[in-house]
Amino acid sequence: MAGSTYGHIFQITTWGESHGKAIGVVIDGCPAGLPLTEEDIQQLLDRRKPGQNRFTTARKEGDLVEILSGTFEGKTTGTPISLIVRNQDQRSKDYSTISEIYRPGHADYTFDAKYGFRDYRGGGRSSGRETIGRVAAGAVAEKILKEMGIEVKAYAKEIGGIDVQDTAAVEAYLSKRMAEMDSVGGIVECVITGVPAGLGEPVFEKLDANLAKAVMSIGAVKGVEIGDGFAAARAAGSENNDAFRMDDAGKVYKKTNHAGGISGGMSDGAEIVLRAAFKPTPSIAQIQETVNRSGENVEIQVKGRHDPIVVYRAVVVVEAMAALTVLDALLGNMHATIEGVCGFYK
Repeated sequence: MAGSTYGHIFQITTWGESHGKAIGVVIDGCPAGLPLTEEDIQQLLDRRKPGQNRFTTARKEGDLVEILSGTFEGKTTGTPISLIVRNQDQRSKDYSTISEIYRPGHADYTFDAKYGFRDYRGGGRSSGRETIGRVAAGAVAEKILKEMGIEVKAYAKEIGGIDVQDTAAVEAYLSKRMAEMDSVGGIVECVITGVPAGLGEPVFEKLDANLAKAVMSIGAVKGVEIGDGFAAARAAGSENNDAFRMDDAGKVYKKTNHAGGISGGMSDGAEIVLRAAFKPTPSIAQIQETVNRSGENVEIQVKGRHDPIVVYRAVVVVEAMAALTVLDALLGNMHATIEGVCGFYK
């Protein structure tokens, strides 16, 4: 299977299935000398693990990470870092009834159409559990970025069209949908601060294009916008342009940030702001129409333990993918000028 590797210099390859023995990631290109322990990675993994509130799946997983390689005496060695999280609470029998049926909204049909075979136990590689490897690698990336004064922070912004600050309204809406055996989507916002100007490339390796690809690669994401995003299409140029000024220290800054910190595919020194739209969880207990592998029209009622909304657990996944993208761009930018190349070896 192609497509399990992401990044150019700081490169990650995720592996494993939802109901396999374990899931994890191999990181290549991490600089040597970075202090790194399992506890550093566990902090981020704890933010995505299931069972944290009544709006997430009841599957009980500790999601405890082990570092198998790439560190010595608490520091990275510059060799590949292999991270593993062992699956503990699989209930594969919950999926036996759908082994020949394509669940609406899932990758069952497309996976079967491509490979002629699929792991129906929780979706296999198409499961949201695959994101464990991304988050573990993202924890390493975030640690490096913090050494450079760069911070990546994601959070839930909207649930089912309701601002998350209206907690009572959000909880009431979620409870209503759960009682109806239905699910809900939402929006995650991510803000990246401290990124210097000039990060990214002006053509096919645009920073915003790579961020969009990274976030769109998360299973339930159906849309990504940078800065004002789609709202920019309804604005005039005089409203959308960000005016440049000089501050008292002689540095360039922008009076506004409609561009979301990226202009011409490169960072402009302002906060990078992106948002991801997550679709409602496709696994719902309502009876739905579908077909089976024999080409017959059938009905399905999905059983098992599923999130009525993925947004809460997906926040850290967006954060991780953004961190991986920015770090990879920073490492690639080191040879952008001859001064940078020569200066490194002087």
